[in-house]
This record gives sequence, structure tokens and C-alpha cells, in this order.
Amino acid sequence: MIGADAIFLLTSGDFAAAGGDLDAVLEVARAGGVRRVVLLSSQGFGTRHHSPEFEDAVTRSGLEWAMLRPENFASNALQWAEMVRAQRTVAAPFGDVGLSAIDPVDIAEAAAVALRDTRHAGRIYELTRPAPMTTRQQVAAIGEALGEPVRFVEQSRAEAKTQLTRFMPEPIVDRTLDILGSPGALQRVSPDVERLLGRPARTFAEWVARNIAAFE
Repeated sequence: MIGADAIFLLTSGDFAAAGGDLDAVLEVARAGGVRRVVLLSSQGFGTRHHSPEFEDAVTRSGLEWAMLRPENFASNALQWAEMVRAQRTVAAPFGDVGLSAIDPVDIAEAAAVALRDTRHAGRIYELTRPAPMTTRQQVAAIGEALGEPVRFVEQSRAEAKTQLTRFMPEPIVDRTLDILGSPGALQRVSPDVERLLGRPARTFAEWVARNIAAFE
């Protein structure tokens, strides 16, 4: 961080599950000359589906800050890639619950704007697409891009937990499934992507088109 006056802060699921000390991280950043931080947070922090501790650490750090709150990433669909390649099937829970899966490229561009422009200090931006999309609809979009149908199989919560704990800490899996099953306010949409970038958020279909090789 030598020479940097602003940083983009992304905490991992492993860091959270291990009780990582974000106050200590921010203290190191401040000691290194950082004066502004952009935190990749989550809509789940704003709705209290997640603990507010990371956002609280940022706001009490004494640094100038902005927060980005996406919820579901379009790239989470990559967890289905092996199933789609092998069986043209996706097994997932809560197939008809709609969430707004944001393209990570939109998150990156939003972060770059917030990092460079001090006018975003003290702002919280919710990053969503203009409309929610169900898992079943996402699977159909992958099939359309492939040019052949992809079957959707509804999982039970227990089946989904077994699958997700292969690559996520169990406490994070439990919270994720709680949110997916009863998203409530997380289904709302926000105009903040367009406010930051001057254009609407990219669609899930656009994300699939760029990443279709993963599913072929």
C-alpha cells in the first residue's frame, strides 16, 4: 500500500468465518498513508441478514469511505458449470426466488468511480440490475446461449448445503441459504449502477455470453 491514498477493500468468506479483525487491517492501511477506502459490502449488511461489523469498522476507522452493496453475483453461476458441461443440468435450491445478480464487471467499474472521485465519500450504493431474475430463469438463459436446453432440478436445502460446503465455510453457507430462501428486502432493485456509471447495469445474458466457454 506504499504510495496509495485510496484502497478497495474486499473481505473473503474465510476471513469472516475466522473472525478476522478488520479494524486491524484498516489501522495498517491508515498507517501506510491511505486516506480513503471503498468497501465491497453486501445488501445483506443493510438488511441485517449479515452482521454489520465490517461496515461498522469502516465507518469508525477515521478514513473517508464509500460502500458498495451488491447481493448475488452473476459469476456465482459458475458453480453450475461442471454440471452443465457434463449433464446439461443445474441442481440448485429455491428455483423461483428472484434476486438481482449483478455482473462483477459492473462492480469493478463502480468501485473505480468511487475510488477516484471524493464526491462519493460517505455514500452507500446498492448495486442491482433493473429487475430480479430467478435461478430457473438464469438456467434458461444459459441454455439459450448454448443453443440447447439445460434442465433445472430443484434441490432441498440439505442437498444445497452439502454442495456449497465443498467451497464455502459452513456458517457462510447457512447464512446464504437463509437469504436465498427468504430474501425479503433483498429483492428490491436500485438505480445506483446507472447513477454511478451513467448506464444501466449489464444483463445476466451479457454475462453468460462473455463466459459461455465455461459451460460448453
